[in-house]
Amino acid sequence: MTLDALAIGATARVERVRGGRAIAQRLQEMGLTTGVVVKLIRVAPLGDPLEIELRGYRLSLRKDEAAAIEVSPGSNVRE
Repeated sequence: MTLDALAIGATARVERVRGGRAIAQRLQEMGLTTGVVVKLIRVAPLGDPLEIELRGYRLSLRKDEAAAIEVSPGSNVRE
């Protein structure tokens, strides 16, 4: 599953960051690394951008960037 398919309010753990080298590196520099827990806070009215919370701060991502982030959702994910 990818981050853009996550339900609002749901938490998930980042499994992998895909995409081109530049995009993947930029996302990882912002803290989206393997194992980090993210929570989808809200989605803009037209579906783009998405606001997520990770590592104690909030981050807005474009939908295509969120689609490059593979996550594993579940109730066993702790923040």
